[in-house]
Amino acid sequence: MAGTKQGGKAAAATNKKKYGADFYAKIGAAGGKKGRTGGFYANHELARLAGAKGGRISRRNKKVAA
Repeated sequence: MAGTKQGGKAAAATNKKKYGADFYAKIGAAGGKKGRTGGFYANHELARLAGAKGGRISRRNKKVAA
């Protein structure tokens, strides 16, 4: 069943049974706590510029007067 939805659900059930109902919350929290550098963490100004650039790019269609 490896690689199927049913297999994934079975694996999740096994992990929760072995390691507790909060297994996925714990591993997610551990990953978030490990990171200390890189990305926008290291450069606040870069984050500000990237956010401004993203804000200017509209994903909506331009309304054209008919």
